Amino acid sequence: MLNERRSVPDFLYGTAWKEDRTPHLTELALRVGFRGIDTANQRRHYFEAGVGQGLAAAYAAGIVARPDLFLQTKFTYQHGQDHRLPYDPEAGLSPQVAQSLASSLEHLGTDYVDSYVLHGPASALGWSNADGEVWEAMCNERDAGRARFLGVSNVSLRHLEQMMAAHAHGPTFVQNRCFARLKWDKDVRLFCQERKIRYQGFSLLTANVEVLHDAWLIDLAARTNATPAQVVFSFARSVGMLPLTGTSNAEHMRQDLASRDLELAPEMVRAIESLAG
Repeated sequence: MLNERRSVPDFLYGTAWKEDRTPHLTELALRVGFRGIDTANQRRHYFEAGVGQGLAAAYAAGIVARPDLFLQTKFTYQHGQDHRLPYDPEAGLSPQVAQSLASSLEHLGTDYVDSYVLHGPASALGWSNADGEVWEAMCNERDAGRARFLGVSNVSLRHLEQMMAAHAHGPTFVQNRCFARLKWDKDVRLFCQERKIRYQGFSLLTANVEVLHDAWLIDLAARTNATPAQVVFSFARSVGMLPLTGTSNAEHMRQDLASRDLELAPEMVRAIESLAG
C-alpha cells in the first residue's frame, strides 16, 4: 500500500532538454536538495532512462532513498513523440498508456510513480473522446497502485471544464507553461484553486524574460537581498503554484531552493501578478 500521507515537495526539478547531461544533473539536483523530479516518457524532449541513472547513483551514494522522493512522469500522444516510441503505435490508446507507464517504471527503477500526467490533450480545441479514453486508462493505472496521483499538462480552461464534466475523477495536478503576459495563467489557476487541484507552473523564468528585466522587479530583488529569479519563485508560491525549475547550474539550483525562505508582502505579490499582464 502506498503511503498517501507523504507530502508533495514545494519545488520540482524539471529534466527536459538535458540529453546526455540528464543523469549527472538529476543526481546533482538531489545532492543540492531537490526531492521532486519531473520527467516524461517522450524521448523527443526527455531522456527518462537518464533520470533513472541519476536516481540510481543518488541511491547508491546514500543521498536519498525512493520513499524520500516525488517522481512525476507523463504519457505523451504519438504526435508529440519522435520515432523512439515507448509503446506499440498499432496498439489502442489504453494499451499505450499501460505500456508507456510500464516503460517509465523500468526507466526509473521503481514500481510506482507519485504522479502520472497526460502530457497534453489530443487537440487544442477541447477535451476529446481520445483524451477521455486515455484518462480512464490512467485511472486504471492509479487504481492498480502504479501511480499515486494523476495530472494533466498543457491545458486550457476549456479543456478542464470539459474534462471535469465528463469524468468522475479529476486531476490532482495541472501543469502549465506560465506566462506573465497572460496574467500567469490566472483563469486556470483560479479554476484549480476552487477545486483543490494543485497547479504546477513551468517556464516561469524562460517564458518571462521581460519580467526578469523589469526595473521594478530588479529593484525589489535588491531590496529583499534576492535575485529576480528568487522573487519570481517566491511569487509563484504566494499565489498557490508548485514551481518547476530546470536550471543546469548548481548555484542556481541552490538559489532556487533558497527562494523558499523569501516572503513577499501581499502588495508585492499583487504588483508582480500585474506585471506584463
